[in-house]
Amino acid sequence: MVTTTQPLTLEEFLKLPETKPASEYINGQISQKPMPKGRHSRLQGKLCTAINQVVEDKKIAYAFPELRCTFGGRSIIPDIAVFQWDNIAFTSDGEVPDNFENPPDWTIEIISPEQKPNKVIGNILYCLQYGSRLGWFLDPDDSSILVFEPGKQPILFQADDVLSVLPEIELELTPNQIFGWLKMSAI
Repeated sequence: MVTTTQPLTLEEFLKLPETKPASEYINGQISQKPMPKGRHSRLQGKLCTAINQVVEDKKIAYAFPELRCTFGGRSIIPDIAVFQWDNIAFTSDGEVPDNFENPPDWTIEIISPEQKPNKVIGNILYCLQYGSRLGWFLDPDDSSILVFEPGKQPILFQADDVLSVLPEIELELTPNQIFGWLKMSAI
């Protein structure tokens, strides 16, 4: 992970060209996210699909992978940002906007071996502080999901525990189901 030590303003950061992998702006510092690897990509893709299958047609919400969200003086990129349909500022033509300047309603992070857990959890907590209603922190190494809700203690979900989701989303998932998606080949 690359980190700069020279402070920039958020406006200066947003004028910089995008990097691969993406960079985030937190407390005046730029840090590059690690390149997603196999397990991360698989979980991210399957979760977006599972969520969008139950919400998109009914215009309840939409799960965006790797979407830049700029709010409260930060510019972060959750692994998955779920926005309620009414919180997406569609263009006058009804298209999805390029810029999202509010926190997602539900932020999902999948820890990678190169990441610092407290930095990733810090982004979830920051989202909650600015209006997110739910945060998930997935740890593929121990097949657990830490769930954050505003004003509540985090709850660790494992095995067949039914995960908390936004009340308007009719989706029932367990850590076993989610981490089961990693098994793609017959043994």
